[in-house]
Amino acid sequence: MEHLWAPWRMVYIDSMGAGRPQPCIFCLPPAQAGEDADRLVVHRSRRAFTMLNRFPYNPGHVMVASYRHGGDVGAMAAADLQAITAEMQLAVRVLQGALGCDGFNGGWNQGRIAGAGFEEHIHVHLVPRWAGDTNFMPVLADVKVLPEHLTETRAKLATAFTAAR
Repeated sequence: MEHLWAPWRMVYIDSMGAGRPQPCIFCLPPAQAGEDADRLVVHRSRRAFTMLNRFPYNPGHVMVASYRHGGDVGAMAAADLQAITAEMQLAVRVLQGALGCDGFNGGWNQGRIAGAGFEEHIHVHLVPRWAGDTNFMPVLADVKVLPEHLTETRAKLATAFTAAR
């Protein structure tokens, strides 16, 4: 097996240490100059928003969440679920137009046992897919390459979301 060094990944591993309190990345303050770029937010609507995943499975991997903090889909207000759905629909259209992807994997993880890294705030992952890409989570692949830096992808998608309004 080849080794691919990704030292940026250690930031994520260290931040998820046992017993270490995690600030909720989905509890966003009102937009302030420069903060959306730092947080990788590409779009905000009235009740929901879309941000890039800092540790993506594929280029353009975004997460959609409502502003309301809560970790149980069954307890969410219908208006928040509708806002997430509308934001997901917009995100799919924007990602298809801006990145030319052929399909998507999507879903949410509710609870730590289901793989939720931020289990107290429901968010939906949308992972763009292209014909011929490896697979959703390449467990057996030798190398995974993300051909574009996150800041470049973020700028491209933020512009595309603005144009899509």
